[in-house]
Amino acid sequence: MALLLILHRVADYDAWRQVYDSVADMRESAHVTGGSVHRMADDPNNVLVLHYFDSVEAARAFTTLPKLKEAMQRADVQGEPRFEFYE
Repeated sequence: MALLLILHRVADYDAWRQVYDSVADMRESAHVTGGSVHRMADDPNNVLVLHYFDSVEAARAFTTLPKLKEAMQRADVQGEPRFEFYE
């Protein structure tokens, strides 16, 4: 099993969450097997997303999807997201 950690700042969590929820089919087709979303306690627009995959290769492939980049732009992600991969 592999874990993808995504950390990024968003302009508005509620607006970001609507976009995140709307791309569930993209996560499913990219073979995300589970995950969770967390907000920083003292900064609710600082978001941590955890996604599980069968392999690190699948997690890396997910981060290169044009649909992911487009969704992050629509969700008003601020700056570059931080991606970390764990086994």
